[in-house]
Parts: sequence; structure tokens; C-alpha cells
Amino acid sequence: MLFRCHLKRALPQKVSCKFCAVMGKLQSKLKYSTYKYSRPDGFRDERIQTKAFQEYSPAHVDTVSVVAALNSDLCVSGGKDKTVVAYNWRTGNVVKRLKGHEREITKIACIHKSGQFFSASRDKMVMMWDLQGSSQPRQQFSGHSMVVTGLAVSPDTSQLCTGSRDNTLLLWDVGTGQCVERASVSRNLVTHLCWVPREPYILQTSEDKTIRLWDSRGLQVAHVFPAKQHIQTHCEVSEDGHKCISCSSGFGGEGCEATLWDLRQTRNRICEYKGHFQTVASCVFLPRALALTPVIATSSHDCKVKIWNQDSGACLFTLSLDGSGPLTSLAVADTVSLLCASFSRGIRLLRVDHSRGLELQEVAGF
Repeated sequence: MLFRCHLKRALPQKVSCKFCAVMGKLQSKLKYSTYKYSRPDGFRDERIQTKAFQEYSPAHVDTVSVVAALNSDLCVSGGKDKTVVAYNWRTGNVVKRLKGHEREITKIACIHKSGQFFSASRDKMVMMWDLQGSSQPRQQFSGHSMVVTGLAVSPDTSQLCTGSRDNTLLLWDVGTGQCVERASVSRNLVTHLCWVPREPYILQTSEDKTIRLWDSRGLQVAHVFPAKQHIQTHCEVSEDGHKCISCSSGFGGEGCEATLWDLRQTRNRICEYKGHFQTVASCVFLPRALALTPVIATSSHDCKVKIWNQDSGACLFTLSLDGSGPLTSLAVADTVSLLCASFSRGIRLLRVDHSRGLELQEVAGF
């Protein structure tokens, strides 16, 4: 069989010139992706993007369930391979691989600007790890009767709140590992927890389609937001503690939205973000330095990451991570970078580019 090199000469299949060999290596380092750009005038333009892409050694050998930023260089992730991995996403190196759970990792919560973090699992256990310590968990928290699906650390890092499909929330003393409060609400299958900055409140989403605000002082429900039409899968609180976002399950564009809520006295719904076609699994507030107006990002089972204008609800950008399978988790890595966990392609490093407006590029995977 013959092929033609750049000089149009017919050569044997195993023979090629140096130029073709160099071009082949260059092409292997390029990745093509499709994205949609939404201009302020409403016009949507689909573009094919070619860019340098770095594929690092994978952090996990199976589906990645969750990823969280530990500091400006490191992230912590967990997945179906039952391992917790601390990874330097700037260099592509595994810093530490931790084993202790007997089943899939479901949630990760980090104590920022430290080497400490927590992991939850389908084995009903929560473990505390120290990156500077041994490979054994520093503390273990056992008290739930079903899979642990929520983790939140208090602002002063002295308390940990855990939630489960067993309808309960547990409040722990981090230092002693003892449970200090327990609360249970019928049909409250917890999907996510996050602590409100500088406040004693914990935000929680549930499979019963509601969002609850808990007061950690006695672990009592302080407020219940109006019920949505679909399961609430995830929640996030803004850095100033004034707003929160939640996201919904769904299919075929029904549901599949994110919702912005006011956490102050009125506690009203502010805005909705609609455009995904399958369950929205994660939502995050993006750093204010990224754009002139506040923006948020969502990741979905439809393999897409979207950036939204927080105030207007307009979709500013859509990145399709083709072949990734459902996107499971999204985390802010630094002021211009996002980490996106996926079902089939590990963790993707995404970077915001301002050269042609607000765009999102896939720059690495591990």
C-alpha cells in the first residue's frame, strides 16, 4: 500500500520523510474541539478550535466522581477506583495516592491553604487526610447507615457536617472525631452540603427537590427555599455569603437548570440558567477577575460546560467535551482555570481565554 508525503511522492507505507514525521508528532499534540460563542446581540456562532493539549498521567483508572481544589497548585479527587488522589495539575504529577475506603468516593471537602482534606464514600465512612502526614487517615468518622453524599467544613475548620441518603445530617468535632449533633428529616436524601462563609449556616440540596439552610448551633433547619420541579443535585455559596446557586436533574432540556438564590433576609429566587439538555451535576461561582460582570459555570451530563452571566442569565459560552461521558464535578483551580471531572476521560483542565471575548479552552487532561 502506498501513500503520498508532502512532496506528492508515492512511498512505501513504512517510509516517510523527516518533514512528515515532524508534522505527525505535531498533529498528535493538537486537539480539536467544538464550542459555541454567544455574542451580546444574541447571535450564536459555532467554531472549531485547534489548540495545544497536554495529556498527563491519569489520576484514576475509572470514573472520577469528584474533584476539589486544595490550593493554587493541587487538587484532590476521588472516584470509582476507591482511591483519593492529590495531584499537581500544573505539572501533571501525582503527589499522593491514598487508599482506605472500601467503595467509590462520593465527595471531597478541602481545608483551603492547608494540606488537610476529607473524603466520603459509599462505604458509609468519612476520612480525614493530611498531605504532610502518613498515608493512613488522620481521623475517621463513622455514623451514617447509608452512602455519605454531603461534606462541609466550618469556616474555622473545627467542625465537619456530613449528610447521607439515610435522611440524616451529622455534625462532628474535627479534633476528637466525635459526633456532637444529629438531625433527621423524612425523605431528605442529601445530595450536597456547603458551609456559608463566616456564618454558622450550612446549605443543603436534596432528592426531595428542596434546598435547606441549617443552623449549625443545634443543627436545626433555619429556612427551606421554595421546592423546585426536579432533584437538586449540587449547591455552592458565593465568597461574600450573600448568594447561592443550586442545580437540577433532568433530561431532554426539562429541568436541567441552575438557580441563583438570595441568602440574605428576602431569600428569594434571583435568576435561572437554562440551556443544558441533561442533569446539571455541578455549579460554581467564578472569580470576579474573570469578567466585568459576575459569572458562574455549570457542568452537565450532556458533556458540556457553560459560562453564564450571573445577572442576566444569558449563556456566554459553551464548551463541548466530546467523548467525556457525563461530567460529574467542577472546581475553580485558580483565577483563570477550572477542573472538570468526567465519567470517561478523567479530569479536564479548562482555561478562560480573553483574546476573543470570554472563552473556555480545554488545555490538559489527567
